[in-house]
Amino acid sequence: MFDSKSNLAENFISHDEIIKVLDFGKDHMNDTEMVKKILKKAESLSGLDRYEVSVLLHACENKDNQALREGIFAMARKIKERIYGKRIVMFAPLYVSNYCINGCKYCGYHTGSGICRKKLTQQEVAEECRAIEAMGHKRIALEAGEDPKNCDIDYIIECMKTAYSTKNGNGEIRRINVNIAAADEDIYRKLKEAGIGTYILFQETYHKPTYEKLHPSGPKSDYEYHTTAHDRAMRGGIDDVGIGVLYGLYEYKYEVIGTMLHVKHLEDTFGVGPHTISIPRVKMAEDVDLSLFPNIVTDEQFKTIIAVIRLAVPYTGMIISTREEQNFRDEIISLGISQTSGGSCTGVGGYAKRIKCGECDSGSDDQSTAQFKVSDVRSEAEVSKALLKNGYIPSFCTACYRAGRTGDRFMQLAKTGDISNCCLPNAMLTLAEYALDYGDDEFNRLTFDVIQKERENILDEKVRNKFDEYISLIKSGQRDFRF
Repeated sequence: MFDSKSNLAENFISHDEIIKVLDFGKDHMNDTEMVKKILKKAESLSGLDRYEVSVLLHACENKDNQALREGIFAMARKIKERIYGKRIVMFAPLYVSNYCINGCKYCGYHTGSGICRKKLTQQEVAEECRAIEAMGHKRIALEAGEDPKNCDIDYIIECMKTAYSTKNGNGEIRRINVNIAAADEDIYRKLKEAGIGTYILFQETYHKPTYEKLHPSGPKSDYEYHTTAHDRAMRGGIDDVGIGVLYGLYEYKYEVIGTMLHVKHLEDTFGVGPHTISIPRVKMAEDVDLSLFPNIVTDEQFKTIIAVIRLAVPYTGMIISTREEQNFRDEIISLGISQTSGGSCTGVGGYAKRIKCGECDSGSDDQSTAQFKVSDVRSEAEVSKALLKNGYIPSFCTACYRAGRTGDRFMQLAKTGDISNCCLPNAMLTLAEYALDYGDDEFNRLTFDVIQKERENILDEKVRNKFDEYISLIKSGQRDFRF
């Protein structure tokens, strides 16, 4: 039987424990032999505990030993390649409502903001989905502010149904991840019945005093209820959950250790860790003063965060958004990123508006209803083409979700690296679909050059033959094959 008292937030996110762990890391940051042993353990794909993570975080700050830092980064790249290969899963956020009753001081949606409030009708949701599908996306992250009156769970579920049923030529939404406020268990059951992919909720900060200071009003001000939301989601039947903090709200090493404690709690309680870990940074937004945040994360610190999390939780998907500038996004992907957005719009109704303005697939964004300012304004096609040129495989795959490889089934494959046996051919199949449906001549050439090269990495002859068969069928006009 589930014991709610043993799963209070304070029991698995302990401030005293985090400080103890950070002190250990500080004391051993110059212990080169310990770092080498930690990296050797990481190489086995068994993950790292919070004390080992702390050592690496502090070691990366040692400016007198850059070779140690580069060794940590090199191992992160190696592990990322072993688990995820060259695949980068593509998605688009879909903001359906920016009504919000919370007072979060870092968010453009907060209740006192002068932002233009908007909620999409179902016809507008369908228009947004057709615009997203016209870019080639098959996976969306549905986003909304917290307002039970203007944006209740029935509205969210109706939006999901509209998204799943809306088609545009060969385009369709095959997976909907949902990022909405902490909720009761029965609401998560409804999301599961509606076909949710991953339930995503950012902790924002694990430092409770800072959390309470930055959330002065609204339901989100309840630290306990918010921090235990993933427990309720998993008890409600959602077996894939995503976590993350907003880096810059508090000291980054504290937040990473808090994340490790949360990961451990989920694994210990449910036998399944987070399907994804997102790593957004505080960015400019409507009526948000960045000078109020003294813990803004530098680019070098951000690289450390990505690399160390990849070593510590090798199986998890790591998500980077268009909050980051395009050249920097291209640079940090190799350190551990496995999912990224492209052609994103953070405004409500912004995708369809682009088309009406004659800017289809443009990175331009209307900030009047946006949650934050987008830094990477490239179109989806431009992002994917850049990935191809840098040796990556943009993947539009949703096969695991639709084939039931979720929760512990996915983790069993991911933790051993065997997931690549499914993901590599599926990534290339969906890339071929994308190229033929949306790519220009250069994109198609890049795509099929990559496919021909990566085909040889499919070791099973039967799988390789089936892959060849599916590629031929895709070229003839058929769609949606998966392993």
